[in-house]
Amino acid sequence: MKRNRTAKQSPKTWVPAILVAAGCLGQRTEAWADDNTVHSVQNIFAPVSGPAETLNQIAILVLVICAAIFLVVAGLTVYAVVRYRRRGPQDDVSEPPQVYGSTAIELAWTVPPVLIVVVLVLVTARTIGEIRGPRTNANDERVEIIGHRYWWEVRYPKYGVTSANEIHVPVNDRNVNEATQLILKSVDTNHGFWVPQLAGKSWVVPNHENAMFVQPWETGIYLGNCTVFCGDQHANMLIRVMVDSKENFQKWLDQQKQASPPDSAPNEGKNQFLVNSCGSCHRVNGTAANGVFGPDLTHFASRQTLGSGVAPNDDDNLRSWLRDPQVLKPGCLMPNMKLSNPQVEQILAYLKTLK
Repeated sequence: MKRNRTAKQSPKTWVPAILVAAGCLGQRTEAWADDNTVHSVQNIFAPVSGPAETLNQIAILVLVICAAIFLVVAGLTVYAVVRYRRRGPQDDVSEPPQVYGSTAIELAWTVPPVLIVVVLVLVTARTIGEIRGPRTNANDERVEIIGHRYWWEVRYPKYGVTSANEIHVPVNDRNVNEATQLILKSVDTNHGFWVPQLAGKSWVVPNHENAMFVQPWETGIYLGNCTVFCGDQHANMLIRVMVDSKENFQKWLDQQKQASPPDSAPNEGKNQFLVNSCGSCHRVNGTAANGVFGPDLTHFASRQTLGSGVAPNDDDNLRSWLRDPQVLKPGCLMPNMKLSNPQVEQILAYLKTLK
């Protein structure tokens, strides 16, 4: 897809002119994408959200400072090697002038490093203050994200909606003070939440809430990862953030508020789902399935992936998952229920009705 260059947003007042010049080179945005465009490259240098852009600016500042330090040190090293190289036998019997206690040299290797450290500490502290913690804007959407082994529970308290693994948020106008607040929790072990193009990393810790926010200004699907080793399937505890247009976000919420369709569901498939104890871990609104240990399946068929993004949600992968979840995601907490082929097909047909 073609990429369009857009004018970079005015930088923060603390960003030096050199950062602005370098930042423009790293800034990239895509043409207004459709809601199903998957941004598969997790690129911190292509921010599409306010917090990610702020982090991108400070990252470029640090890279520019480090590059300048490298060039100075490397340049002095090359100069010393060339200027004071051995030129002939006479160098073996004479010593260069010895310099002791040079105030200028000692100031040169002391004062600039201290100033650099102070600058980096100040801009880092300001950045952390800008992008961390809950916001007080009443117009912000609020999403609770709860880490489990090895999947994400997603709640929208304002609307009474619960989903799993695929996080829907509305697109924002970058010129308006609005955002989506993410409240991060865990029920078992430490996790890490990171979607590079939307925001920085944040810990997800049991018995403690962390807060962050995103301000995406482009629709699409943005991928992320758990960044803290949480067990066997840490690498497959994936994150999918679906940035919808405001209209599509409202349509999605309206769909999620609906109960499962008991009349249109295949009765035998529903019976097999219940008698095989699937409802002990999973919840389906309007049925006897009220489990809390696994993902809510009330609108399972509306999701694009299985197992927290490990495979597309199609018939073949769903059939494999029902036969033995350990094939697609070894180490996941869902056991092999030893279902027969007819039972698998009946439950598969039932799950496909949960839209």
